[in-house]
Amino acid sequence: MTLPANGLFLTRARLLRLGMALCAGAALPPASAQQGSLKMNTRPIPSTQEALPVVGCGTWIGFDQRPGTDEYQRLPGVLDALFAAGGTVIDSSPMYGRSEETTGELLAAASRPRENKAFLATKVWTSGREAGIAQMEQSFARLRTQRMDLMQVHNLMDWKTHLSTLRNWKEKGRVRYIGITHYTASAYREVEAVLRAEKLDFLQINYSLDAREAEERLLPLAAERGVAVIVNMPFGGGGLLRRLRGKPLPAWAGEIGCTSWAQVLLKFVLSHPAVTCTIPGTSRAEHMADNAAAGAGAFPDAAFWRRNAESIGL
Repeated sequence: MTLPANGLFLTRARLLRLGMALCAGAALPPASAQQGSLKMNTRPIPSTQEALPVVGCGTWIGFDQRPGTDEYQRLPGVLDALFAAGGTVIDSSPMYGRSEETTGELLAAASRPRENKAFLATKVWTSGREAGIAQMEQSFARLRTQRMDLMQVHNLMDWKTHLSTLRNWKEKGRVRYIGITHYTASAYREVEAVLRAEKLDFLQINYSLDAREAEERLLPLAAERGVAVIVNMPFGGGGLLRRLRGKPLPAWAGEIGCTSWAQVLLKFVLSHPAVTCTIPGTSRAEHMADNAAAGAGAFPDAAFWRRNAESIGL
């Protein structure tokens, strides 16, 4: 499967030890700058042109924690790292165990007020109008918000019913944006049909260096339809990152300012011009900071990835 020939590819926030490197004609900042010194890039949500930071945080597994546990105690640092880097997007779902409730608790803490920081995204994942309304009301309560930034129909479950409700709620101001999600290529035909038939603000879909099917039809279609794209599973569900971690970074990673495999993989995802944001999940502040740094930097082109992806066996 080939990479798109005409896309731009977003680079990493880490800086080169050597003074600068040119990426698609743009120079990377001096190596003396520190990680996090560059501001995270934003991209416009097509339906409103609102600027959205390009790296957010997914809450699957990592935020399904109970107060008092060591795992829970680490999570405030994750949000602090996200916000410190300029990120805002936090994505959850009622199917993620306690993740919505945990997110609401952490955002309600006095040290990290929700206002002007978090872009809250969650999902409806049930069948039937009344069941959908009840589940979404529960999500509002768990996330401790009166208005949801983005409500998505999870994995297209009963999407016609829920989109009808969500359009009404959008008109009333209860939700700002609506969208659909999926995470597997086997559903792409149905995702494409919905994307063509319905007026949506967002599509959330899987896309990674080892799973590029979305770039064939869905990403171009989203751009054509004016739909923002949130990428889930940017690390290939975790398997790709685990596979690469034992390998040394190639020399070309430094050319685009990358100092970790996570940064390389995120920069590939963000390189596609149709992608608005990606939401790698983590429960550790240091990983969030590393991921967030992928949102800053210059822009190498598609030819860079075509030349170098094969060198790591992808």
